[in-house]
Amino acid sequence: MGKQRDLSTGIVAQIQALRQQGLTQTKIAEQLGISQSSVCKALKKNCSKRTNCSGVRKTSARDNKQLRKIAVSNRFKSTSELTDLWNKQTGADVSRSTTYRRLRELGFKSRVPAVKPMLNKKQMEKRLKWAKEHSKWTAEDWQKVVFSDESRFCISFGDQGPRVWRRGGETYNHECVKRSVKFPQSVMVWGCMSARGVGKLCFLKKTVNAAVYQDILETFLIPTVEEQFGEEDFIFQQDLAPAHAAKSTKDWFTKKQLEVLAWPANSPDLNVIENLWAIVKRKIRDRKPTTLDQLKQNIATAWEAVSAETCDKLVKSMPRILQAVIQAKGAATKY
Repeated sequence: MGKQRDLSTGIVAQIQALRQQGLTQTKIAEQLGISQSSVCKALKKNCSKRTNCSGVRKTSARDNKQLRKIAVSNRFKSTSELTDLWNKQTGADVSRSTTYRRLRELGFKSRVPAVKPMLNKKQMEKRLKWAKEHSKWTAEDWQKVVFSDESRFCISFGDQGPRVWRRGGETYNHECVKRSVKFPQSVMVWGCMSARGVGKLCFLKKTVNAAVYQDILETFLIPTVEEQFGEEDFIFQQDLAPAHAAKSTKDWFTKKQLEVLAWPANSPDLNVIENLWAIVKRKIRDRKPTTLDQLKQNIATAWEAVSAETCDKLVKSMPRILQAVIQAKGAATKY
């Protein structure tokens, strides 16, 4: 068979025009009376001169810019909802799949949102001010702080835990499902830590009011600081829970001559003990306790196993945390 002749410039122009109208290669070949391979060859030769050889893009650069604005203003809308908004505002007629592709091209990806406390403008201003006031503190300064907090541990860890590797058809296999409990048993725990290690752990048996909280401090905080600091000075950190901010609790601190670190509201991301709770929860996740007693024992064992080096590393991260708050202008951070 002889070599196939090159298509004329006019035929190539017709191929391109028909392609821009949305015709497939097969339809173009039928209409022009040439082979599909010739159509494909002509289109490929012109690929280097075009942004997209697969067909005409239904949206312009201006349309895409409008989609970016819509996505930024409606971050929690579904792709279908964004498509409706886009079509309404631009007069376009695009499908959900087109919207999805354009969002990907613009750098948007659908992800599970991070969960952070809601912060109002006043709270962000106070967080920023607090971070700036303490930005000059060194790691050594933070090593004098005893961090404290409460955390809830459940027998069923809810949404916590690893993802599952499974194949098609294994969705509901016994070994692939995560068991849920309608009313999971749980326990609240109070703990404290410093750069020198973890403190005494307290399992809470009732609602913590001011009197209960002061008893916790007397029974668990005081022995911890006596063991870790002796006669050295330290600063106690706590959040602004009602029992912590009660007048009688403030009087208790005054009577004990304990210095309390001023703390901005709604700021768990500033408290390094939150990271310690996460470490403990990871340690006990695979042990699968079935009773509260087993859960408490697992918590206590994992807590006591935390090294002083781990605590020191967490405390030394405080300067970085403060810089993140300053950079975010008081808003939530990744910590």
